[in-house]
Amino acid sequence: MYAIIDIETTGGQFNKEGITEIAIYKFDGVEIVDQFISLINPEIPIQPFVVKLTGINNAMLRQAPKFFEVAKRIIEITEGCIIVAHNAPFDYRVLKLEFDRLGYPFNRPTLCTVELSKILLPDAQAYSLGKLVRSLGIPIADRHRASGDALATLKLFKLLLDKDTDKQILKQQIKNELYKGISPKLFDILEKIPSSVGIFYIHNDKGNIIFIGKSNNIRKKLNQIFTADSKIAKRIQKEVYTVTFEETGNELFAQLKEREELLHNKPVLNTVQRKSPYLWAVYQEKLENGYETLKINKTNGRKKAIQSFKNQKNALQFINELYRENEIVEEVQNALTSGENVNYPTEMHNKLFDSLIESNQLKYNNLIIVMKGRNLNEKSAILIENGLFKGYCFFDLNYQILNLQVLNKILIPLIYTKDVLNTIKHYLYTKKDYKIISF
Repeated sequence: MYAIIDIETTGGQFNKEGITEIAIYKFDGVEIVDQFISLINPEIPIQPFVVKLTGINNAMLRQAPKFFEVAKRIIEITEGCIIVAHNAPFDYRVLKLEFDRLGYPFNRPTLCTVELSKILLPDAQAYSLGKLVRSLGIPIADRHRASGDALATLKLFKLLLDKDTDKQILKQQIKNELYKGISPKLFDILEKIPSSVGIFYIHNDKGNIIFIGKSNNIRKKLNQIFTADSKIAKRIQKEVYTVTFEETGNELFAQLKEREELLHNKPVLNTVQRKSPYLWAVYQEKLENGYETLKINKTNGRKKAIQSFKNQKNALQFINELYRENEIVEEVQNALTSGENVNYPTEMHNKLFDSLIESNQLKYNNLIIVMKGRNLNEKSAILIENGLFKGYCFFDLNYQILNLQVLNKILIPLIYTKDVLNTIKHYLYTKKDYKIISF
């Protein structure tokens, strides 16, 4: 659990500042579950440059509550949370300072989105909140007011969680829970898991990831694991300390993310790193009579496939649908299959055939695949550029994906494997829950 915080202060001498406004958004990694926003009477004057920067003046704060009047609410909303702030050392120092004045020992673990951004967004031009979020296409309102800056920090933090392939943020959260001595039972774990599509990570009592899985219903899948009698399931039931998860919004992201996470984290209980499910492939071949055709064979990594499939039925369906796009090619191929005489010149057919294959391949050259996001206000996108998979992202505004410069900044890369494009192509071929933008 995280408490995303932003504080505005009076300015002035170090360790003499007072808080003028505070915003706290309690965030469970998926959505905001609680919030507290308030002006605060610091009982000392605000520096003129701060008034100009924030728009908060002394007159506005005369009727505002003093810090001791809101202290209990701040303690309650941040209890059990990691405090997250942009330049966390400053916000946390000022907050502790206020509690020290009350004689209360306020201690919380912290994460700084400035430091996280330097690690996870190394190519950013600047790391100030305003410049950073604008470069990522993240909307920010009420700049230099606590609520606006905290919301922008929250959206930035969500992006950083997505880009944190090493799961350092999640591991820190679990270590924090361990420090407090929390040890949830299996039933308690399930109570916190959503019945939505996504990836789940099973951690041991050291915070390490020991098993990764995906499902269209994460809770149902975990319930099956927690009640199964297999050797792996029994070990999971014995060693599990807690479970974290990532909602992906759609099945395709879950498939891509699971494969990448298995390769990256190598969890000990995923003992067999799953082999490619694409056992069959369609290859272009030239027959003895000189005609080009398509054949279905077992996948061969040394040969370039037109497209790969999980079963022969889908592969045959793909071939038939492709042939139907050109009447002459379809007629010739039907004749070749039935053993009838072909009454069409080989060279002319082959030109049409090659053009048909090229046209099919160009479909996947430069495109953005837009899909459902993790909630009603969000969408997701996959970018394929020059025939190569570049990554995926979640976005709120169409501007973020229609502007390729911004899109590339918010993209979350995956470890590229030969199965990435196979997975995407297979999904596009078998599903209809997406929109294609070609560029």
